[in-house]
Formats: sequence, structure tokens, C-alpha cells
Amino acid sequence: MNVIVSNKYQTLLGTLNIDVIKSINGEFSVQDLVNQFTNFFYNKMIIDITAIKNYEDINTMRELSLNFDMDKVIILLDDSPSVNSASYLSQMVSVGIYNFTRNIDAVPFLIQNPNSYKDVANYQNFNGSLDDTIKGEVSVEDIPIGHRIIGIKNITEHAGATTLVYMLKKHLEHYYRVKAFEVNNTDFEFLNDKELESADFMSINSKLANYNNNDVILIDLNDGPENICTEVIYLIEPGILKLNKLIRQDRRIFDKLRGKKIVLNKSILNNNDVRDFEHESGSKVFFNLPCLDEKLDNNQKINEFLVALGFSRLEVEQNNKW
Repeated sequence: MNVIVSNKYQTLLGTLNIDVIKSINGEFSVQDLVNQFTNFFYNKMIIDITAIKNYEDINTMRELSLNFDMDKVIILLDDSPSVNSASYLSQMVSVGIYNFTRNIDAVPFLIQNPNSYKDVANYQNFNGSLDDTIKGEVSVEDIPIGHRIIGIKNITEHAGATTLVYMLKKHLEHYYRVKAFEVNNTDFEFLNDKELESADFMSINSKLANYNNNDVILIDLNDGPENICTEVIYLIEPGILKLNKLIRQDRRIFDKLRGKKIVLNKSILNNNDVRDFEHESGSKVFFNLPCLDEKLDNNQKINEFLVALGFSRLEVEQNNKW
């Protein structure tokens, strides 16, 4: 079942011969859509671009990409010159939005056959070398990304980003073209996987460019820039000591994390505990990961986590094995 978010093209979208579970009409901020559709199951979300407030600003579309699985979103473009400009479409691809069309008849096709990067790579324009980027001004528009660039960042100390990146890579590489990096650190060398790469702040751009045709790139961010990623996962180890230390360091930390993808890692919390954590912190937990054995090549919880992130090829494996 599909969702339709419409405004100017409500009547046109109403002619589609597709199953619709929910339809809303009007102008919405990205946060409005997040509030309405977090934990709401749907197959595809078809969005009339005029239904998104301030859609002509590419930063708004980046925010949309960061908050939704863009494999499941189809954007119906309007006829405005700015949206149909080469620059705008190039930036759409750069922020990870591949499923867009001006033709209402193409929507059912995209539902069944979502675009990959190679289908829309021709829209991208790259002016100059990535190495010419000014230090401190790295932008996702400057990076010819692959399917998704997912950053993993520790919020509590030693929350497990490095090991989690390693485990996610091991599980994804059976079904996707995947590459993993760590920024400004050398912990990968202790995992004995030659395909893991380390990079400093100045070299990460060019390294990413070498893998722009990959389906997914994983980054252990450490203190690296978040804006090189299409999405970021924020890891919290929810032990009393770690949480109290975190809050003493920054009492507004959960205000800063509101609306972001929080994952509890190395967690011993049950479902009731997670609800208490959400209530007390004023945040929403995307996933609760227990302590896991990184030596396992196929871990049910990691598979469930990746399916929740939108990696649907693992869902078949999960259904077959468990």
C-alpha cells in the first residue's frame, strides 16, 4: 500500500491506479511529514513536490533525504524553472534523491522499478576537483555519492561505532556493493579486514569519489564532518554511567538530537525501558541493539536493523532464516 502527499497536483495524483493506504493534501514541512509517518508502514510515498514547504531550497530536500528512506519516495516535480534547472536536479541526485519525474505516467513504473544512482547520474554536474574544496566547507553537493552514505557517530564515549560499521559491512556485502571508511582514526587496522580504509579530513572527499558507484558507503565518523553523509546514525550506549556523563558534558544534548536517528547500542534495555528512555530524554529511538558477537557473519539483530534502514534485500534472507 502507498501514501500520497499532494498539493498542486492532488487531482492528477488521484488518477493513479495504485493502492493507497493514506493520502494527505496541503503544504507540509519535512518535520510535519516525519511526525506523521514515523513508524507508519507503507510501500512507497508519492510526494507532489509543491506539498513540501520551501521545496525550491535544496537544503529542504536534503532534510527530506536525511529523514526518509529515499528508495521508498517518489517525487513528482512541478513545472517551475528553478526545480527543472540542471543545477537543482544535479543537487537532488547529490543528496540521494533518485526517484523523481515530471510525468505522472512514470510514477507506477518507479513504484515497481526505483532508480539507482546510475539511472540518474547523467543529471549530475561536477565543476572542478574535489580536492579544490576549501577546508572546513565540505558539502554533500560536492561529492559524487553512491546509493547512500551512512555515517555512524558515537554520542556516548566508546558507544561502538567502529565495530558496528564493521558488522554492517559484513552483512551488507553479500547483497550490495559496500565500502567502509573511518575518519581521523586508525582503529580499523585491528579488525584485520583489508577492505576497511582509514582517511583523514583532507582525503575523505577524494576517497568517496572513487566509490561513487557503490550502493552504500559506511563511515565511522569520529570527529569528521557529518555533512559528507546522506544520513547519520547517532549511537548511545544507555548505561547509567555513560548517560550521566553525557548529560554533564552537555545538558542540551537530547535537544540537539531531537528528530535525528538515535540508535541504542550495546543495550540491555527491554521495550518498556526504551519507552522510559524516550520519555525521559524527549527523544525517539530508531533501533535498540543489544550486545552482539562481531565474529558472526549473519546476526539476526543486525539484519533486522538493516531492514529497518531500508535495505530490503536482507528482508528476504531474514524471512527465510528466522
